[in-house]
Amino acid sequence: MSIIPEFPNFKGVELRDREFLHDMLWRYKPQASEYTFTNLFIWRSHYGFEWSVYRDWLLVSCRENDNDVCGFGPVGPPSRKDATLMFLDWIKERNGQREARIERADAAFVAELEGAGGVVCEPARDHFDYVYLREELVRLAGNRYRSKRNRINQLLRSHGISYSVLEEKHLTECLELQDKWCMEKRCDEDMDLLGEWEAVKEILVNFHGLKLHGGVIEVGGRVGAFTIGELLNPEAAVVHIEKADPEIPGLYPAINQQFCERSWQDIPYINREQDLGIPGLRVAKLSYYPHHFVEKYSIRLI
Repeated sequence: MSIIPEFPNFKGVELRDREFLHDMLWRYKPQASEYTFTNLFIWRSHYGFEWSVYRDWLLVSCRENDNDVCGFGPVGPPSRKDATLMFLDWIKERNGQREARIERADAAFVAELEGAGGVVCEPARDHFDYVYLREELVRLAGNRYRSKRNRINQLLRSHGISYSVLEEKHLTECLELQDKWCMEKRCDEDMDLLGEWEAVKEILVNFHGLKLHGGVIEVGGRVGAFTIGELLNPEAAVVHIEKADPEIPGLYPAINQQFCERSWQDIPYINREQDLGIPGLRVAKLSYYPHHFVEKYSIRLI
């Protein structure tokens, strides 16, 4: 059972907190991919996530840039203006008079702050979520998806592949595939990639406890690609992780298409998270023609 900290006390994110935090976040019906228990749990070490409850609102603090304290927007009923200003004041105090800010705030949250003095809201394009129509990701119809279809067809001609739901028996091979991917990308030379590797290990080791849904493509009897996601809100699913063997072309479009086809048949939208400003990742996400973005903002106390 989760121990519920009352503000100004905060605690780290633990697996036993899932039921309480998931229920609070689900009632909020979030649009931004950050607002899931899974995200808070698997990235808890990288971003130093901690949480507290202030009256009817969930507060999440984080650490970035030399351990500066930041926060997510309070989760709970409107209006959140007073709770936000209070939270920003607390962040400023914790930072020793340095900048106080809230990150990854969505447009609905920003609208609630309209007229609040002493704050500035700036768009954070690198963190905009890409949201697609599930049907388009499944069908890949028309000329604009021709290259995706061609890569999948080439994969099917050159390899014997099979798709299945991710189960316990696949987890070890998924971890081995991530190791291979990290060696190819030299994760040990990049702190962000090291943080991602830790997050992938957390999501795989705790796959069942996190109550997630995943899929794998096996090539020659071994896992060549895997993906993991969950429902974000009643109309959208979010894909947290997608990895494929970098030596086998076509696996990324194949696992994306198959996962969407076999999952969430009644859900219209798929949120595939942000590009973090990485040029190659931005090109890849734009190549699937998003239906819309979930815009996010940085809010600073001035």
